[in-house]
Amino acid sequence: MMEETIQRGQQWLENLLRLMGFPTQVKIGQGELYGADANACWLIIDETNLTPEQIKILLGQKGEGIDAIQYLANTILNLGLAPEDQRAFTVELVGYRIKRQEELLTLAKEVAQKVRQTGQEVEMKSLSSAERRQIHTFLKDAEDLETESRGQEPDRRLVVRLR
Repeated sequence: MMEETIQRGQQWLENLLRLMGFPTQVKIGQGELYGADANACWLIIDETNLTPEQIKILLGQKGEGIDAIQYLANTILNLGLAPEDQRAFTVELVGYRIKRQEELLTLAKEVAQKVRQTGQEVEMKSLSSAERRQIHTFLKDAEDLETESRGQEPDRRLVVRLR
């Protein structure tokens, strides 16, 4: 069932890209580089035949394009599936997600250090819902810290504070 869901994801994204005028291949990424979650699946857009302008369009400003595609993938591909059959799809293009993940990890460490030093909560703005989720995940094992999302979209913020 999982393999079938992964192939469906690959076909869905290739079809979406073709409909957008960007016919290209989508590779599947799994393994340690792509996160330890066994339920996770990376759909990697092959940029080989894409122009720099097409890549820019797909990524969008501050990753909003690729975030929207990823949101659609997760919503559509998991629709009607039992929770145990659902996959977490990450859409990757030109290493954007891996670079952004490193940036977010560095940011999470800096914010955690600031909260510990000052004792005051820190509000993190300008994060997508997926990025807020990543920060929550990065800091979930910190016994002295807690995270919370506050506000309404599009002005939702992540707050980090001492427990």
